[in-house]
Amino acid sequence: MAFPAIYLTILLGNGLIVVVTTCDPALQTPMYFFLRSLSGLELCYTSITLPKMMASLATGNRSISLKACASHMFFLLFLGGTKCFLLAAMAYDRYLAICLPLRYMTAMSHRVQVGLVTGSFAISFPMQLVQIGLIFSLPFCGSNEMDHFFSDIPPVPSLACSDLYTNELVIYTENVLFVLAPFVLILTSSVYITRAILHMSSAAGRQKAFSTCSSHVIVVSLFYGSGIFASLLPKTPDFTKAD
Repeated sequence: MAFPAIYLTILLGNGLIVVVTTCDPALQTPMYFFLRSLSGLELCYTSITLPKMMASLATGNRSISLKACASHMFFLLFLGGTKCFLLAAMAYDRYLAICLPLRYMTAMSHRVQVGLVTGSFAISFPMQLVQIGLIFSLPFCGSNEMDHFFSDIPPVPSLACSDLYTNELVIYTENVLFVLAPFVLILTSSVYITRAILHMSSAAGRQKAFSTCSSHVIVVSLFYGSGIFASLLPKTPDFTKAD
């Protein structure tokens, strides 16, 4: 019952954010536009993994076809990559709001907001398509068992029966750059924001600035922190079979 409850909570929470930020006239600001986009993305992102995992646990059928595995991995990476760039766009929004408040509304026009969100999807799509092409062009033979509940890197390439050096080098180089670039942008904006807040003379102003950035910091910490934690976990027994 834990996973259905978690999934329902995610759907209700993010769905409520989307509805409220869309309907409330007072929330038609760039910050809430990005928050609405992030919540909509989160609805799709969690729906890629949790329903399949719950179905596997409920029915005991842990198999997945190669085509379904490829589709699942593509959307997982595509939405995850988009989230990285969207978090960077949100960091840029907060940088403009706090460090350049007089230019904020001009620099962060609705056209710019839509462009940043659309660009996050547009950058992620071809890069992840290349990754999927590299992975599923490999010859698969022998064992078809993965120690994951879902199709992910690196368990799928490990099932291939050919030399993986070139593929893995390209895949991991792309992943490092893909994840690292937005993270560096987020850290850089955080440094400028922190410096600007500390130079504020008003305590009320500092408190308001910190409160507007705290939610973004929490989301970034949870997203990147969970990814780092998952990558450091020891290997577990096999759960999924790729047909």
